[in-house]
Amino acid sequence: MSKPAPADGFTVIIPARLASTRLPDKPLADIGGLPMVVRVAQRALQSGATRCVVAADDPRIMDACAAHGVTALLTRADHPSGSDRLAEACTLLGLARDEVVVNVQGDEPLIDPRLIDAVAGELQRRDDCVMSTAAHAIDSTVDFLNPNVVKVVLDRANTALYFSRAPIAWWRDGMTSSGAPLGALSSPAPLRHVGIYAYRAGFLKQFPDLEPAPLESIESLEQLRVLWHGHRIAVHLTADAPGPGVDTPQDLQRVRELLSRA
Repeated sequence: MSKPAPADGFTVIIPARLASTRLPDKPLADIGGLPMVVRVAQRALQSGATRCVVAADDPRIMDACAAHGVTALLTRADHPSGSDRLAEACTLLGLARDEVVVNVQGDEPLIDPRLIDAVAGELQRRDDCVMSTAAHAIDSTVDFLNPNVVKVVLDRANTALYFSRAPIAWWRDGMTSSGAPLGALSSPAPLRHVGIYAYRAGFLKQFPDLEPAPLESIESLEQLRVLWHGHRIAVHLTADAPGPGVDTPQDLQRVRELLSRA
């Protein structure tokens, strides 16, 4: 990734929830002698953030962070989503409305600090947007057709028009008459959404009170609530795919191996 323009001061908040059906106690999973959530915080602290805070739902996460010098605060255990946890954290931290908050997921121990800076800077440059995120070009038909790979389409200012699990934008002339996709992708390439977000703190505090969108329920994509209510999301385009996140025991082993070779 090329080095983005420096972002002004911003806060990174890492929501960390102990319960996980596919990987129990995921934030505390050991990666090279450190809990995963500590690994994530250490990467985030290499960005230009003025502070990095873990928003935990369990005292065990608080203890793990304290043992390694990572700032953490305890939030309610019953939040339905990470965004709700972030909103409570903003209130507990007393953040002003215009302050920029970057949500770094607690299962991204290989997050690139430059991507954090880039997403924060994108929002700081875009007064017309309440959020920013990132995307990169898809180079695989398999990924394009995979519903677990979220796609995004943009307007000319790199503002999100729509996010979907479906393969968008659909290349009409890249289909055979039988409907079977060809091996090639369209040009320009479709875009994969990267799950990192920056918010203005004032909007983030309001977000849990917004009515959920029908499209959000259909696609199971929370960011569609923002678009449905008429708000705008800026998108930073990066040339690099992000490092793998951790959702399963297999993912955890992969990340352990990658870090052991670093």
